[in-house]
Amino acid sequence: MADTPVMGFIGVGYMGHGMAKNILQGGYPLWIKGNRNRDPVESLKGMGAQEAATNREMAEKCDIIHLCLPNSPAVEAAVRGQDGILAGARPGLIVIDTTTADPASTMALADQMAAEGVTLVDAPLGRTPKEAEAGTLDAMVGADDATFDKIKPVIDCWAGNITHVGGVGAGHKMKLLMNMIAMSYAAVYAEATVLGAKVGISPQTVRQVIGSSRLSNGFFETFMRYTVDRDPDAHKFTIANASKDVRYANAMAADAGVLSLMASAARQYYAHVEAIGAGGDFVPMLGDHMARLNGMDMAEEVKKGQG
Repeated sequence: MADTPVMGFIGVGYMGHGMAKNILQGGYPLWIKGNRNRDPVESLKGMGAQEAATNREMAEKCDIIHLCLPNSPAVEAAVRGQDGILAGARPGLIVIDTTTADPASTMALADQMAAEGVTLVDAPLGRTPKEAEAGTLDAMVGADDATFDKIKPVIDCWAGNITHVGGVGAGHKMKLLMNMIAMSYAAVYAEATVLGAKVGISPQTVRQVIGSSRLSNGFFETFMRYTVDRDPDAHKFTIANASKDVRYANAMAADAGVLSLMASAARQYYAHVEAIGAGGDFVPMLGDHMARLNGMDMAEEVKKGQG
């Protein structure tokens, strides 16, 4: 690997754009590959990134490639496809998968890639696109010690809180635990806020009482910033992604033979919103859907609370 390794980044969407920008600002040469949305691609090209036509071309040119994709099938396609990473990979290539992915898929990919001399690292993310742009994301890294030491200066470009949680696969397992908690929080916050409104406790009162207590946290604050302030950009994480993460957590529990009643219950709310075609809504909007299921309009409940 060169003194300054050449970077690649596949998936420059909500999270990936900021991460890739910070890699560029860290002084690394960068190749990118986006999807249908050209805006982040053109933005990064304007900062000095070069665009690869295929994942294979990127693998031929890069020493370290980041993936920031929607799910495990997308990761598998990026790696195994006809013009995928493995088709152009050289021994010594490192792939850092920041996707929230299925650990079973991660382990199978890691074994296949290792046979070709390629190292897979799982480094899923915590926090939001705001922190991605600021370079202050959380990273949960699954890698052997030597690989972790090699890639940490790169991860430092886009993460402010880095935890080496274990070997390959451990990062994705930890991320599923994190998102199982977060998405269960969202379901509980939504359910409690709707119940409160139904029995005469306004969403504003719920925010004031819980927000000033030991039960408050950053996730609660962003959830209520949408619920009460109606800020649609409070937490730009889609219900479809949340649903996928909770499904993966439930699958991990099933594989481990562990009872998972809370995760199973939370999954139903996200599955419902996806089923009615609103998976593109953001997670704090879950409360609006719960309100409708109970014959209420959350925006109207907020207006009542202003009176």
